[in-house]
Amino acid sequence: MARLAALLLAAALGALLSFALLAAAVASDYWYILEVADAGDRAGRAERLSSHSGLWRTCEGQNSCIPLIDPFSSKGLDVSPSVQHLLSLHRAVMVVLPLSLILIVCGWVCGLLSSLARSVPLLLLTGCYFLLGGALTLAGVSIYISYSHLAFEETARQYGLQHMQGVHISFGWSVALAWGSCALEALSGTLLLAAARTLSLSRLPGAPHSVAI
Repeated sequence: MARLAALLLAAALGALLSFALLAAAVASDYWYILEVADAGDRAGRAERLSSHSGLWRTCEGQNSCIPLIDPFSSKGLDVSPSVQHLLSLHRAVMVVLPLSLILIVCGWVCGLLSSLARSVPLLLLTGCYFLLGGALTLAGVSIYISYSHLAFEETARQYGLQHMQGVHISFGWSVALAWGSCALEALSGTLLLAAARTLSLSRLPGAPHSVAI
């Protein structure tokens, strides 16, 4: 049963690392990076106009970070439909990704219980649970990317494209951490499904349980 133990251990470590990566991503402020090119203005002006943002706040230049607009308290604002759509996307991201963190913890506990019980149905259920959790994390990151592109387009529409010529946007290492968490969550689910299959095969009539030399 060494193969089974290795699969279960790898799945547990993958789930722990997935949680750590997603927690670091959600708490960090390098999801969205906005850089302003230096067009010959005073030294440091472009740096002050540049910013980086997370899910909860934005940091502009050397200034301290300020909280983003709370999308849940702005439902009644009189804004355009495009801004309302952006706020709804922001709300979705702020719900989905923290929910993914909670689901990883619940999945890890279920995986531990199913491993101790050596239950094939529980291992199958937990493996599918992790795969669905990875899909949820993937959906959250995808929504954030869509939200960021639409927010930039809305800003360019309001201020004019000529004011955005020297602006470069990119996604930071926080997004990379979220992608890594998603991949590890899916890997943990796959390993649990493989462990369930290994355990099921070992219980078939005539299956060898040990080899004597």
